[in-house]
Amino acid sequence: MSQGNATNTTIRSFIVKKFPAARKRAIDDTLPLLESGIVDSMGVLDVVTFLEQSFKIRVSDDELTPDNFANIARMTSFVEKKCGQSGVFVE
Repeated sequence: MSQGNATNTTIRSFIVKKFPAARKRAIDDTLPLLESGIVDSMGVLDVVTFLEQSFKIRVSDDELTPDNFANIARMTSFVEKKCGQSGVFVE
């Protein structure tokens, strides 16, 4: 399994387990999580904590942008970029 697929699967799994609205509808990697109501503003903090712990990365305040957290695809890219910078590979 490639790193991207493992990263994506891990993030998707967390979103589905943590947020009941994600279980009630089909979500794809490009569904806007905040705008669709799947994740609320407090939920973003849960997502950040999960990503930091699971992938051993640090998310700075200036990285908390829609570019990085709008959907599963963007979170996957963000995590992979961060892991690439730190040389960490998580599967």
